[in-house]
Amino acid sequence: MKHALMACLAAACVASACAAAPGGPEAPTTAAGCPSRGAEVPLGALFGTWEARIDGQQGVAIVKLSQHPDYAGVRGTIARGSDGAPATVAQLAGDIDDEGMLSLDESLDGRAISGVWLGELQAGSCSKEWKGIWRDAASDSTHPFVLNKMGKSVTDR
Repeated sequence: MKHALMACLAAACVASACAAAPGGPEAPTTAAGCPSRGAEVPLGALFGTWEARIDGQQGVAIVKLSQHPDYAGVRGTIARGSDGAPATVAQLAGDIDDEGMLSLDESLDGRAISGVWLGELQAGSCSKEWKGIWRDAASDSTHPFVLNKMGKSVTDR
């Protein structure tokens, strides 16, 4: 009886912590409720608006991703702006590859690749944070990046 009471109290604590978490009860708070590898992330979790921080670049870039019309992947844009200057907008297209890595190609003109993103899902982030390397095709320089989800994805609704 005492063990059953302890189990009920533990379950109640977990439930109340989940309900108090940002995003409400639908937001998983344990690793069991979140993908642990990129390969487990549903494509819809990438849809929406993201903040991108790239080492060596000022400010925060805004990434917007949606379903690619031609294949099982994403398409979108990245807008970079700093010090009140007009934003530079580039096109993005990519997917989560077979190894679970987020792979995005970036193009300033819609034809040539100007940057390549390769990132890994961060454990415990519930598909809302990816870290990796961004390669500038013009200089072939590489820079660490972090993508953080803003708001809710299609799969959170």
